[in-house]
Amino acid sequence: MTFDLFDTLPPMPEQFIGARSIVLRGFAQAEAPALLAAIDLVLAASPARSMITPGGRPMSVASASCGDVGWVTDAQGYRYAAIDPLTRAPWPPMPPALHGLARRAATAAGFPDFAPDSCLINVYAPGAKMSLHQDRDERDLAAPIVSVSLGIGATFLFGGLRRIDPAQRVMLGHGDVVVWGGDDRLRFHGILPVRDAVHPLTGRRRINLTFRRAR
Repeated sequence: MTFDLFDTLPPMPEQFIGARSIVLRGFAQAEAPALLAAIDLVLAASPARSMITPGGRPMSVASASCGDVGWVTDAQGYRYAAIDPLTRAPWPPMPPALHGLARRAATAAGFPDFAPDSCLINVYAPGAKMSLHQDRDERDLAAPIVSVSLGIGATFLFGGLRRIDPAQRVMLGHGDVVVWGGDDRLRFHGILPVRDAVHPLTGRRRINLTFRRAR
């Protein structure tokens, strides 16, 4: 079994990547087995699937959600919906393990009142990526974004408030959590194509949890 390079690096301190943006290194690592068990239950009810963008292209990541609403994309556009279009049932409730981690991470980053109502689960296979984009479909833009990385590592792109602004490249490993909000809330961000690797807990997958206050 091949272990991911980022998991072999020594622990790093918190890393500020913006005025109100921080990487909490290894914040979720100890809780990862419980988080992954909870994610498995969610995905058993609402399987991850490759959604279609409004332009008709399939996304390279497989996605699902849990919470009061879930993020979806199709020919009608990007939006939050209370019903999973695949199962035609409400999204699974957000497990307490996920909700609690998101709140603790937000508090550690200086956002103590964060109460997420939606968690997007993105599953990356080797080669999958996420183009630069803004999280702007939420009604409450005062709430931060909490993004949790589990499994094989990835390179996070963190840009400015315009798509053309230069983007930092931030290496993210298993258990790292990125939180951004305030004046940084609408900064563009994405993921470079994930390289092939094997992690002992997730296999050849990177799982990303993105917590938001959507309503």
